[in-house]
Amino acid sequence: MKFPNFKESILFENDDIIVVNKPPFISSLDEREGGELSMLRLAKQYSSDAQVCHRLDKETSGCLIIAKNPAAYRLVSMQFERRKVKKVYHAVVNGTHQFNNLDVNLPILNLGNKNVAISRQEGKAAETIFNSIKFYKNYTLVECQPITGRMHQIRIHLASQRAAIAGDDMYGGQPVLLSGIKRGYRLGKDQEELPIMKRFALHAKEVTFKINDMDEITVSAPYPKDFATLLKLLDKFDL
Repeated sequence: MKFPNFKESILFENDDIIVVNKPPFISSLDEREGGELSMLRLAKQYSSDAQVCHRLDKETSGCLIIAKNPAAYRLVSMQFERRKVKKVYHAVVNGTHQFNNLDVNLPILNLGNKNVAISRQEGKAAETIFNSIKFYKNYTLVECQPITGRMHQIRIHLASQRAAIAGDDMYGGQPVLLSGIKRGYRLGKDQEELPIMKRFALHAKEVTFKINDMDEITVSAPYPKDFATLLKLLDKFDL
């Protein structure tokens, strides 16, 4: 896989903080097995004291905050801890769903090995607010605002509403196939159809936080090519 030019992925930068548009299929932090590049390693090549302030799932694209020094890392980390960072994600989900400030408040239990479950008895508090942005015949573009930051939170909360993210097979999401939205589309003999997106359709669209004691910024990340292509094809064939 071709890794990004780190500098080209930068959306915002000052002396203390960088916000990048993380590409899909690259980990936020080094994985235990090692070997693969991560956003952390790329950031350290760019700024030696860089630290990643939060995580995005490997397949998730979008806004990732990186601190250039320990003081900036503390500043941003405390905002995450106190739930002062506003995060907005966009997801394409299976089915048509009318979410109007839907507040999903279901505790999440970390089972280890990147597995989580909803558990009212043992789970930690987890809250996400959902709003439908655009309706298609078979899909919905949804704005997701996680108030807490649990692993797989948006994914499992959407699945709890029978609105799994397209392509998220871990939580029952079905991939978007061109044959499923384009009337009359036929594959050639012995051809295997590949999904329009080769990952689940989740993008960290926007982040709002303080870059010092006084100044707050909002940074927005454009859709990567695969997410933009999916929406373009849904606009064309699934309205």
